[in-house]
Amino acid sequence: MARPVFTQRQYEFAAHIRDPAVNPAPTDVEDRRMKIYRELFYNNVESFIANGFPVLRALTGDTEWHAMVRDFFSRHSCHSPLFLDISREFLGYLEEERGERADDPPFLRELAHYEWVELALATAETDPAAIAADPQGDLLQGRPVLSPLAWMCSYRFPVHRIGPQFQPHDAGEQPSHLLVYRNSEDDVIFIELNPVSARLFSLLENDPQCTGLQALEQICGELAHPAPETVIAGGLQILEQWRQRGIVQGVQQ
Repeated sequence: MARPVFTQRQYEFAAHIRDPAVNPAPTDVEDRRMKIYRELFYNNVESFIANGFPVLRALTGDTEWHAMVRDFFSRHSCHSPLFLDISREFLGYLEEERGERADDPPFLRELAHYEWVELALATAETDPAAIAADPQGDLLQGRPVLSPLAWMCSYRFPVHRIGPQFQPHDAGEQPSHLLVYRNSEDDVIFIELNPVSARLFSLLENDPQCTGLQALEQICGELAHPAPETVIAGGLQILEQWRQRGIVQGVQQ
């Protein structure tokens, strides 16, 4: 069915604002007025993206940056009306729509995800207190409860070190594991994990029925470690540190 005239006008108006180089402006609106809308909409979106991805913005020249944001602005179909979700929409554009560009740095998507995680955790509405756990429980014999505001992210590039003075062309020999969590003061904190602590977090995250001891014994087996008691003692220390930080809320009751 044909759209009503007023709806068609709205689509034409919005199409011009999103991509004025391709879509002509309405013929009965003065360009001076249209310019206000073009700049207002684009500048608002560009500002949110720049603030949400400050490292990526600092590494990208003005021409390349605005070309990328304009491409997102004109082509991406956002699924949320909230300004707070613009960063997630931009990340989706980078991961699923932008495609490979010769001038893009190889770490583009991973860096963007790393920067998005901070905002996502800072604004997450999940309440860890709503999850039942014994905060003083035995972390070896009990089943540790991870905070829903603690996420582990693994990257091929050391995204936490990338900046104007360090822009790697090749992925690291080993992945970078980062534990990102929001503490009781609502600060978002990043911790770099070694392979063993990353494996411990992964086992507990993927199997909530696993006790701390079972997870550490599995790690001992995977490492074929000659002194399992050393691995278990070190793992318990990590679990205790995580409990103090609120990453581990306790054990299942």
